[in-house]
Amino acid sequence: MTYVSGFVSPVENRRKADYTASAKAAWPLFAEYGALEMVENWGDHVPAGKQTDMRRAVALADGETVVFSWVRWPDKATADACMASVEHDERWHQLDMPFDGKRMIYGGFETIFRAGT
Repeated sequence: MTYVSGFVSPVENRRKADYTASAKAAWPLFAEYGALEMVENWGDHVPAGKQTDMRRAVALADGETVVFSWVRWPDKATADACMASVEHDERWHQLDMPFDGKRMIYGGFETIFRAGT
């Protein structure tokens, strides 16, 4: 099965186009390092929870939207190699980061079931 790197980020509404452009610019690098797919999703129904929720997870502020993203990899080793490349491949540092990275949450996940296309 594949491996997924997942991300939840707060992005200012006025920076939606900047965020989209940044994601499009990053895709060729992810693909070069072996990513199979990259998906960026702009929140339009991110409800407040009673105990926890995505809004609180990223300390969402007024005028921001939660973005839920993932990169699918053939395996964990490929994902780890890409993440390690951030230390030595300067192209990562040239990309615009139009959100507060300190409030982004992320993790790596082993795919245990997949259905559909």
